[in-house]
Amino acid sequence: MDSSSSCIGLCSKPNVVIPYKNKLAPLFIRQGLFSLLPQETEHIYVIGIGSSRINGDSLGPFVGSLLKNSFPERLTVLGNLQSPLDAATLSPELSTFTFRKNSFIIAVDSVLGNKEVVNSIVLKDGPMVPGIGLGNKLPPIGDCSITGVVLENDPDLKNSLLCTDLNLIYTMATSIAKGISLTIRQYFKYPSDQQILLTS
Repeated sequence: MDSSSSCIGLCSKPNVVIPYKNKLAPLFIRQGLFSLLPQETEHIYVIGIGSSRINGDSLGPFVGSLLKNSFPERLTVLGNLQSPLDAATLSPELSTFTFRKNSFIIAVDSVLGNKEVVNSIVLKDGPMVPGIGLGNKLPPIGDCSITGVVLENDPDLKNSLLCTDLNLIYTMATSIAKGISLTIRQYFKYPSDQQILLTS
């Protein structure tokens, strides 16, 4: 695996840990995000970090693609399957981007973690440092992060990122995208019948 194009991080100090098969995962994500959103938030950015060419590193781009057409007045998505933000493109893209005042940034990425949290979705307050799990040095990103722990943090397993089960990635991505959409719909008082994912 060419780690130079990957952004896998490490899972540490989680606020919320949710098993990826939990049917209530989107609701737990919404609840967690609500506890972190400042009252003055006027716009939300989702930064989908990762590669579209490596199964285990595609969680962020998957979430970006699921969300990219949703709530355009309140949500901006950077990074999707068509235009992924990997280790080579992340810093250059963000360095030219201006975030709106009173915005809140959610970083989404695949990560490596302890055996106990593998196959879990993790919500964490504060910025994440993408790429650290594969030895890449990238700047901290986000006001909070939502990550999918796809593998144990074990050097012998890192090549398994290439053949990570896409059902795991897609299930995590769908739950994360729904959780973010529910948050936006409720926080910005969209009608309750507003579709949470345009692709669902």
